[in-house]
Amino acid sequence: MKYATLVLALTVLLQGGAVAQDVPHDVDPAPILPALTHTKYVPITGKQRLTWFVGSTVGVESLLFAGPFSAGWDTAFKSPEEYPANITGFAQRYGMRLTGVSTGNAMNVSLGAIWGEDPRYFRAPDEPFKKRVVNVLDLTFRAYHPDGQRHFAYARLAGNAGSSFLSNTWRVPSDSDWQSAVWRIVTGIGGYAASNAFSEFLPDVIQLMRRKQHHQPQAPDAAPPKSQLTTSDLPPASNQ
Repeated sequence: MKYATLVLALTVLLQGGAVAQDVPHDVDPAPILPALTHTKYVPITGKQRLTWFVGSTVGVESLLFAGPFSAGWDTAFKSPEEYPANITGFAQRYGMRLTGVSTGNAMNVSLGAIWGEDPRYFRAPDEPFKKRVVNVLDLTFRAYHPDGQRHFAYARLAGNAGSSFLSNTWRVPSDSDWQSAVWRIVTGIGGYAASNAFSEFLPDVIQLMRRKQHHQPQAPDAAPPKSQLTTSDLPPASNQ
């Protein structure tokens, strides 16, 4: 069932690319808000949806940050109890999370292609910190549509809820009841907000680190060893 969902998503994405408007610039996983760049919103293309799906599912943030954190947390608290609290259990939890994420993202982009919903996050780097936080939370529950306005993110939340209950069919017994599915919906929404914050503020952190490295004081050049002194390094000869 989960593989059928992925196939459906890819089919819708590739078909959507044939009719959507092409964008002449490189794909940015977190583009700047159109209002801040003095440009009109350009609807997402099918190719960009596919790029978003791949990046959100098997990108650096998912595989190296969210995945290990989630699997490590559940391993520490031995949840679900069927998996051991060791490296094997960590790998099982890591893989199980990935199946849920891939299914949810596939449903998100499939429904979004039908309803015209843009899954991307748009940064607001030139706004005050408070407005940037509001932007993070706002784009957790809303998304851009072809009219250039933000509307409730039905596809995103439907994908979250749908994958949470659908994954009950392949999860272990203690993690496959409706209470567990509801909890996954709640943590999924929190995950969207955390991902938005990651996209919003990480570029600033990287830029700040680069500035600090660039402005680090350089140590004065050490004097060459005596064996490497040349005639130009010797004091002038005395005439006395």
